[in-house]
Amino acid sequence: MAKVLYITAHPHDETASFSMAAGKAFIEEYKTVNPNDEIVAIDLYKENIPHIDADVFSGWGKLQSGSAFDALSAEEQAKVSRLGQLSDQFVGADKYVFVTPLWNFSFPPVMKAYLDSVAVAGKTFKYTAEGPIGLLTDKKALHIQARGGFYSEGPAAELEMGHKYLSIIMNFFGVPSFEGLFIEGHNAQPDKAQEIKENGIARAKDLAHTF
Repeated sequence: MAKVLYITAHPHDETASFSMAAGKAFIEEYKTVNPNDEIVAIDLYKENIPHIDADVFSGWGKLQSGSAFDALSAEEQAKVSRLGQLSDQFVGADKYVFVTPLWNFSFPPVMKAYLDSVAVAGKTFKYTAEGPIGLLTDKKALHIQARGGFYSEGPAAELEMGHKYLSIIMNFFGVPSFEGLFIEGHNAQPDKAQEIKENGIARAKDLAHTF
């Protein structure tokens, strides 16, 4: 039995978002194909995702200097403990499904905050004399992304930073398998938007059988 984190970063649901529609189709089909797997849905717009701020750095500094957890302020305790929960949950999963739109050439900022929360030395990677090494070498990941324009090829491909960043961070964590499913062009070709959406949903369902 595998544990799957279904991580969404969109304020809208599947009725208004192409990425969420494909994501929902994927995860429902995945459940059908893998009925014994555990699916944990993480809606980043509804979760408490602390930013790494002055409280966090102060709390970490106190702990590293040998202070007890009780010596941290209430704000430091809340943020540091929550970040620990998020990173432990991430490490404890076997598969990751990220669902995002392409906004301003990247993903919504809450996704960056989440990735920061799980990029923890000793958990997802470690430092060595030869440089950092990823520790999640037995995981796999998928990114489902909707793009209103066309970014798969040509000059626009250089502008897409959301999937590129996820690819870099998954490689940094040592994740050996990272796939991307892209639904694109529905804003550029509104007359074909429904066709593009249906095609994306069909591809998502197909991918659920091999992920």
